[in-house]
Amino acid sequence: MPRKYFRKYLPDHETMRDHKHLRWARPLLKHPNLWHLNRHSVAGGVACGLFGGLIPGPVQMVTAAILAVIFRVNLPVAVVTTLYTNPLTWGPLILAAYAVGSLITGGNGAPAAALEFEWGNQSLAEFFPAFWHWLMGLGETFLIGSLILASVLAVLGYVLVQLGWRLYLLAYLRRRKQRQAPC
Repeated sequence: MPRKYFRKYLPDHETMRDHKHLRWARPLLKHPNLWHLNRHSVAGGVACGLFGGLIPGPVQMVTAAILAVIFRVNLPVAVVTTLYTNPLTWGPLILAAYAVGSLITGGNGAPAAALEFEWGNQSLAEFFPAFWHWLMGLGETFLIGSLILASVLAVLGYVLVQLGWRLYLLAYLRRRKQRQAPC
C-alpha cells in the first residue's frame, strides 16, 4: 500500500512536535490529522499545498502549513505540494493567472509592456526587487486571476486525490479477492 511507502519518508509527529524550533507551536500541532495518511487528510493537504503554491513571494510553504493547521489536514503533504511552483513552472502559472484574471475583469489580455521583463545579467540583490516590482505591476488582474486559479487547482487536486485513492483501493480489493479465490 502506498501509505507504508510514504510513511517511512515522512517525519514522525512526535519528532516534529518536539523539534527545538517548533516547540512554540506544540499546541497547534497536536491534532492527529496533521500527521495521518488517510484519504481525506492527504487530499486536503494537496488542496492546501496547491492553493498556497500560487501565493507570490517566499511564503508559499508557510501559507500551506497555516492552511493545513486551520483545516486540520496532512501538514507534510501540504508543504511538499507547494513545490509544484518552481522556476520552470512559475512563468506559465503567472501567464495563466493573468489570463484568468483578464477573463474575469474584462481585460483584453496583458499589454505587451506588462508581460515584458528583462531577465538580463543582474545580481540576485537586483533581480528579486525588480521581479517583485514587475509582479506587482500586473495589478489586480493578476491577483484576482491567482486567487481563482489557486482555488480551481485546490478543488481539482482534492477531487483527483480522492478519486485516485478510491480507484487504488478498489483495484487493491479486487486483486486481494482474486488471490483469495479458490482456483
